[in-house]
Amino acid sequence: MRDIDIDKLAKMIDHTELKSSSGEGKIKDLCVEADQFGFITVCVNPVNVKFAAGQLKDSDVLVCSVVGFPLGMNTTEIKALEAKKAVEEGAAEIDMVINVGAMRDGKHDYIKADIEAVVKASAPAHVKVILETCYLTDEEIIKACELSVEAGAHFVKTSTGFGAFGAFAHHVKLMRETVGPDIGVKASGGISNIKDAMRMINAGATRLGTSAGIVILEGAKLLKYATDSWLEPEIPCHTCPARSASIAKLPKALYQYYTNKCMKCEYREKYNKFYE
Repeated sequence: MRDIDIDKLAKMIDHTELKSSSGEGKIKDLCVEADQFGFITVCVNPVNVKFAAGQLKDSDVLVCSVVGFPLGMNTTEIKALEAKKAVEEGAAEIDMVINVGAMRDGKHDYIKADIEAVVKASAPAHVKVILETCYLTDEEIIKACELSVEAGAHFVKTSTGFGAFGAFAHHVKLMRETVGPDIGVKASGGISNIKDAMRMINAGATRLGTSAGIVILEGAKLLKYATDSWLEPEIPCHTCPARSASIAKLPKALYQYYTNKCMKCEYREKYNKFYE
């Protein structure tokens, strides 16, 4: 961990700007930073793909576009058309959002067909499938990963960054164990420093989606001074998705799922006093 290659780390980062308030000035800055720091892609909304591709025409940095973002509730036909248009305008990677409601309803054939359509429309660009893990149980995450692999996706991805919560190492580890070594795993949502980044990488992430890429690279320069226990949280609950579950943000059944997991957790009795 302490001997991390900064250039290699940069090539794991999708330098991201997906706010609706961002104009061309912000996207231009994003592209300049990505080229300067050696990030693998800039990740932008479809409307910004052509502009970003123009800014990066003399660079090795690729353009990544989101599809069906951030809710995933577009029809399959619209997602496929959106992906095709983005690739035509310069996108080399597509991050698509699944229909999370359909996944929770167990409509597995629909989910697979949805992904397959985007993969086909995106060729030769690579497709990352955003599961929005905050709205899925562990069992649903596993199944969504299996469907993504069957549908020909190149990556599975945790989050849009617009959901109830973002990436957790627990979910990344589950995704990596499910898809195996040959499919990418992208962690995104709330990754704001080198400690967050390393937790995701150690859990199995091969790509990070973040707007804090520069901060992460700066922090990586200090890793050689870190102790062996540095990544371990003083209170493990701080890095558990169950502690981020909120009845105001999650479906009732899913909130109950996380509550039950929390009640059965081995750390609960030891650390519960911190949450009383």
